[in-house]
Amino acid sequence: MSEIRTVLSGKKPPHTVPVWDLEFHPWHKFTAKPYRVGVEFTKLTESEKEKAIRVNTEVMVEVAAALHFSAITVPNGYWEVSPGMPAYFWLPPEYRFRQIRLLRDALPKDILLFAVAGGIMGIPHSNEYIEFSYKLFDAPEEIDKKAAELIIKGRELVSKCREAGVDGVISAADLADNRGPFYSPEQMARFILPNLKEWVRFAKSLGCFAIMHSDGNMVPLLESIVECGLQALQAIDPVAGMDMADTQKRIRNRMALCGNVDCGLLVAGKPEQVYQASKKLLLECKGSGNLVFGASNAVQNEVPKENYEAMISAWKEFGLFHPPVSGK
Repeated sequence: MSEIRTVLSGKKPPHTVPVWDLEFHPWHKFTAKPYRVGVEFTKLTESEKEKAIRVNTEVMVEVAAALHFSAITVPNGYWEVSPGMPAYFWLPPEYRFRQIRLLRDALPKDILLFAVAGGIMGIPHSNEYIEFSYKLFDAPEEIDKKAAELIIKGRELVSKCREAGVDGVISAADLADNRGPFYSPEQMARFILPNLKEWVRFAKSLGCFAIMHSDGNMVPLLESIVECGLQALQAIDPVAGMDMADTQKRIRNRMALCGNVDCGLLVAGKPEQVYQASKKLLLECKGSGNLVFGASNAVQNEVPKENYEAMISAWKEFGLFHPPVSGK
């Protein structure tokens, strides 16, 4: 059984802390081959697109092995980081599912394949934030409808991703900001938690691991999130004051915790700073057996190659359970 499968199943891994990132963007920095997704991919001809996803597969298999990934996340569906501004890491639907199938055939069985397939309502985007916030109080039935539509779409996407060959699905829905939860306890109970429980139940019924990503200070929500049956929570956002060791104590091994290397540090820090932060995280938190090592959010294109290599270098030295580690 692979390390990450063991951790997500609630057992201690036999050898090492698994490595996985919510999204890994700089594939091209670790290979000489081209890697094409997003807007660049859409500009290709049909024959070029087919060639591109085959080369993407080669790149992801090669780099995943070189960086010791226990799992990888396939490119997302289309989404916008802000109105009119497409994200980087996405593929059109037909090519996204084709990419999943190619990867599942090419990857070793001990490297799991994950996909974002969420049907959970998070914090609204900036262009609808005010209107949405008013409706929470003035027209909650409209929020009920929106949440119901999302879970239907989420179930459909989970089914398609599982059929294509993924091992786990991710609900990427921010429920908090740096100050704490966006929704009140009553709103969580009405609009979020029932759908999250259903999404988890449905994913598990298909044999998928169910993982949630949320930025922000999630401490007040941890108990209710655990009770939904999730197998992992990703981010444990250090910018919002989330501490991995403290979060581990709070959840008491009831699910895996993924991330916590500050993605801002990965972008703007020095390799030695990344190494020391990664070392500290591993030494303080690996003993619980429920840690999945990675960045606190997506590993963006802007991350210098040497910074990510410093993170993996720390993992190589301090990610083992046995024998006891020593070093810098």
